[in-house]
Amino acid sequence: MGCRKRQRLCSKISGEKLDSDPFDELPDDIVVCILCKLSSSASCPSDLTNVFLTCRRLNRLGMHPLVLSKASPNTFAIKAKNWSESAHRFFKQSVAAGNTEACFTLGMIRFYCLQNRGNGASLMAKAAIKSHAPALYSLAVIQFNGSGGSKNDKDLRAGVALCARAAFLGHIDALRELGHCLQDGYGVPQSVAEGRRLLVQANARELASSLLAVSTSLRISGSSNHRLHYATCLMMSNGVGCPLLSDFGCSVPAREVHPANRFLREWFGSGQGVLGPGLRLCSHAGCGRPETRPHEFRRCSVCGTVNYCSRGCQALDWKLRHKMECSPMEQWHPDGENLAIAD
Repeated sequence: MGCRKRQRLCSKISGEKLDSDPFDELPDDIVVCILCKLSSSASCPSDLTNVFLTCRRLNRLGMHPLVLSKASPNTFAIKAKNWSESAHRFFKQSVAAGNTEACFTLGMIRFYCLQNRGNGASLMAKAAIKSHAPALYSLAVIQFNGSGGSKNDKDLRAGVALCARAAFLGHIDALRELGHCLQDGYGVPQSVAEGRRLLVQANARELASSLLAVSTSLRISGSSNHRLHYATCLMMSNGVGCPLLSDFGCSVPAREVHPANRFLREWFGSGQGVLGPGLRLCSHAGCGRPETRPHEFRRCSVCGTVNYCSRGCQALDWKLRHKMECSPMEQWHPDGENLAIAD
C-alpha cells in the first residue's frame, strides 16, 4: 500500500506570530506567585539572582515586595567577596519588603563589618520583634559585652532576658548560653541545677538536629535503612565533630555555620575588613564576631591566648579544638574578663 503524505497545517490568521512565547501571555500575578515559591525554596543566592538575569520582566517581577518577603534564609547567604553596592541594595529592598532574615543579616553586616552600630542594632531589633531567634541571641551577646559602647554599657539582665526568649524559640546557642548564666550566676540568680538542666537540654537538641540532618542526607542519596542505622551508630561512637557533654557520652558533627556568621568570618579573614588596634575576633570558628573595643571579649583563664564573645562560644570551641591546645602560661597579666572553661 502506498503512503499518503501528511499535509502540513499552516496558520491562516493574518498577523499571528508563529514564534510567540506562551510566557508572555501569563498574568503578572501568576508569575509573582511562581517566583514566591522559588524564592521561599532557594538554596543559595544564585537560585534567585539567575532569574533576574533572564529577562526584563522577570527582573522586574523578581523584585516584587511579595517575592522578597518570602525569600528563604539561604537567599541571603552571600559570600563576603561578592559584597557590592548592588548586593547591598538587594538587602535593603528585602528589608523594606519585611523579610526578617534580611533584617538580621544586614543588621549583623552593618553592626560588625560596616561599623554602623546604631542602624545595625536597629535592624536586628526589627527582626527580633518578629521572634527571629538568631537576632534575639545576637542582641543578647551585644548586651552582655556592651558592644559598640563602653564596658559600663553592659546590661546583663537584658542579655539574659533576650537569651531566654531566643531559647524559648528553640535557639540552641541561646539555650546553652542561658544554662551557663544560671550555673555561674551571671546576670541572673545562680542555680547550678537549673543551669545544668538547660545545658543537657541544649546538647540533646543538638544531638537530635544532627541525627535528623544525617538521616535526611542519607535518604536523599537513596541509602537503605540498614546503612542509615549503621551511619548513625558510627557517628555517635567515633567521637568526630563536636563532642557533647559527658551526660551523653557521644559526639555529633559540628553544626552548619549561619550565613551571617560565615560572612563575618570571611569579611575579616580575607582582609576586606580591618580590625582596629588591639581588637581580635572571637576564637570560635563558627562565630566571626570582632571586638568593638579592646579587651571586650573574655579570655581563657588558663592560657590567655584565646578570647570569646560568649560563654556558649567558649564551651563549643573548648570541646571542638581548644582543649587539645590549652596549656597554662608561666606569666600572664589579664587585660580583660577571664572565665574558667565550663564543661
